[in-house]
Amino acid sequence: MDFLNNILRFPLEELPFVLIVLVIAFTVHEFSHAYFAYKFGDPTAKLLGRVTLNPAVHFDFLGVLLLVIAGFGWARPVPVNRDNFKNPRLMGVVVSAAGPLSNFVLGIIGALVYAILIATGVLDGITNERLLFAITTFLRYFCFMNFFLFLFNLIPLPPLDGYRIVEDIVPPRVRVKLQQFEQWSIFIFLLILFIPVLQMYTISPLYMWANSINYQFVFSFLKLFGVSI
Repeated sequence: MDFLNNILRFPLEELPFVLIVLVIAFTVHEFSHAYFAYKFGDPTAKLLGRVTLNPAVHFDFLGVLLLVIAGFGWARPVPVNRDNFKNPRLMGVVVSAAGPLSNFVLGIIGALVYAILIATGVLDGITNERLLFAITTFLRYFCFMNFFLFLFNLIPLPPLDGYRIVEDIVPPRVRVKLQQFEQWSIFIFLLILFIPVLQMYTISPLYMWANSINYQFVFSFLKLFGVSI
């Protein structure tokens, strides 16, 4: 057990809740990409069965494993053919942004549910400690992980959504130059993974910002419900 706690990013007793949250967050994220791509005229994801909320088709074992161990990861990317869009660059930005924004919305929903349970006294009324632990742990990770994935996926490195957004915004000549460096992206992620100093200035701040966003929404909702903090 000590060995697992040493290599995992999250406490072992909380890992089941982390995995459940990741399944939901990744599924909604990839579904959002696929849905908007299909609605904008690209049938690629639809033909591959990706316009679905079935977690099995979006699951990437390595991506989830890295997130559990290193603190960052991914699901199976949704293939998008921008040539099928009427306005490839604009619609490409929307499709790329749909995934992170879906996580942001999920985080807000989780914060709202958490605030409602506090404001109505439901959490205070739960006497079963294990049940209380399960509910609070799930909601805490649900909010935090979705806000983290929102921030993480906006990093402008391939294959993340932030890079695809930048790729669609910049002029074509700049895009060609950017594409020359895509092959090095995996090495950049490995450097972040194995060099603590780099992680301190890349992934760690995202964790702090995700926590901050989470607290701000929960506190704002509690204030809205008339609950003093």
